[in-house]
Amino acid sequence: MAGIGKSVAEFEDLLPVIAENLGGEGLMKELSNWFELLMDKEKRVITVESLKRNAALMGLQDLRHDELVSMVEEGDTDGDRALSEMEFCVLRRQVLLTLKQYSNSL
Repeated sequence: MAGIGKSVAEFEDLLPVIAENLGGEGLMKELSNWFELLMDKEKRVITVESLKRNAALMGLQDLRHDELVSMVEEGDTDGDRALSEMEFCVLRRQVLLTLKQYSNSL
């Protein structure tokens, strides 16, 4: 996620704290809530357009179009240029695990 912006880094820095405080089930519920905020309400997926429309809700309003495209592409495992709720949760979980492994190595 290099170059995505300060807000994304801050968001990712909070994931381990959120996971520790909420536990696994609570974290999944929060991820589901975040997905609901960012998704296209008609398509029920996160698209570049819905991310752009709703990015300010997560402090990401300053991201460029190519950065938003990159974020969606990173988690898009089925090639539909959108994130299903499962793809979104897997992507966020991968970020959390990477951060946890990094912090454990310090």
